[in-house]
Amino acid sequence: LWAQVQSGAVPAWKARSVAEVTIHAVPTLTVEAAAHVDAQVAAVAGRIGPAQLDRLVAETIKRFDLAAPDPTSDPEDGYLYIDPRHATLHDEDVDFGGTMHFDAVLGIADALDLGHAVSQDAAAQKALGSTESLDVRRSKALGNLARAQTAFDLSPVGGRAAGEERADGSKPERANTPSAREVVIHAHFDATTDGETTVFGPTGRMENGQRLVLLDQVQGWCADTHTKVTIKPVIDLNTELSAPGYEIPKWLREQIALRDGICVYPWCPRPARRADVDHIIEYDHDAEAEGRDQPGPTTTSNLACLCRFHHRLKTHSSWTYTMVAPGVFEWTSPHGHRYLRDRHGTVALARAPERP
Repeated sequence: LWAQVQSGAVPAWKARSVAEVTIHAVPTLTVEAAAHVDAQVAAVAGRIGPAQLDRLVAETIKRFDLAAPDPTSDPEDGYLYIDPRHATLHDEDVDFGGTMHFDAVLGIADALDLGHAVSQDAAAQKALGSTESLDVRRSKALGNLARAQTAFDLSPVGGRAAGEERADGSKPERANTPSAREVVIHAHFDATTDGETTVFGPTGRMENGQRLVLLDQVQGWCADTHTKVTIKPVIDLNTELSAPGYEIPKWLREQIALRDGICVYPWCPRPARRADVDHIIEYDHDAEAEGRDQPGPTTTSNLACLCRFHHRLKTHSSWTYTMVAPGVFEWTSPHGHRYLRDRHGTVALARAPERP
C-alpha cells in the first residue's frame, strides 16, 4: 500500500486510514496478519471510496483471524471475540417528559426484522390519522410490539390455552398469531468443491448494507424454527441469457444485479437491486414490425444496472458506454473523458481523441 502511495495511485489519506485501523486492531495484528491486509487492500485502494475501504479492512482482518486463530489466545480477550449484543433499559433515569432510554445491539437478521416491523407500525399509525413525528411513531411502535407479543402468548387456541394438550395428547398450533415479516437477505460466500464436498469460507458479504457476515450467523438464522428458508436456483453469471421482447424477466434481472452489484455509472455507490436495468444499445420497438434485426436485444451482454438518476442522464444526454467484458464498462463523457468501471470501482482512462 505504501508503494501505491509513493507512485501516486493511492491518496495518502486513504493509506493513513488503513494504518490507523490496523495499528489499533484488537487483538494486535501479527506481522503475517498485517501483510495479509496489505496484500488485499493495495489491489483496490485507489478505486474505492472510504466506506468501502473501511469495510474491506475490517473483513480482511476478520478473515485472517478466522483462518489462523492463535491457539494461545483467550477466546474472551479482544474485541473480535466479544459478543456485543444486548438490550438495556436505563430505568434509573426517568426524564421529566415521562420517557426512559432503551438501547440495544442486535444481530443482523433481528435488527433488519425489527426495523421493518417498526417502520410498518409507524406507517399504520400515520394512515390512521396520527399527526406525531416519525420518531415518536417509531418509538410508540416498539411499545405496540411488546404489548402485542404478550397478547399473542396468552391467546387461546381452539378454546384452550396456547400449548395445552388435546385429548389425544397432541398440542394444537398457536392460532391468531401473525405471519412472520419477510426480510430477504442476500449473502455471498466463497466456496471450494472437489466434486463431492462443498466447503464454504467462514466469512461472506451481505448485500444489505454491504457488510461482513459470518457463516455461523447464517447457519444460526436458518436453524431458527421461526425462519422460513427459500432455496433459489443458482444463477451462472458467465451464461448468456436472453428474453424475447423489451420487458426484462425477474430471472434475467437477478443475473444482472448479481453481476454488477451496484450502479455501473462511474463512482456511483447505489446498490444494483434498487436500480433500473438499462439496455446499453437502445431497444428498437419497431424493428420486428419492419422486419429488421433487433439492434438492442434483451440479453445479458446488452444489459446493465443504472440507478434512476444516471439512467435518465444516459438516456437524455451525450454520455455513452459500452460493455468491454462481462461486468466491465467503458464510459465516455460529453467532453470526451473516458472511465473504466467494474465491481471494484472506477479508473479514469486517457481522453478520447477529438472528433472532427
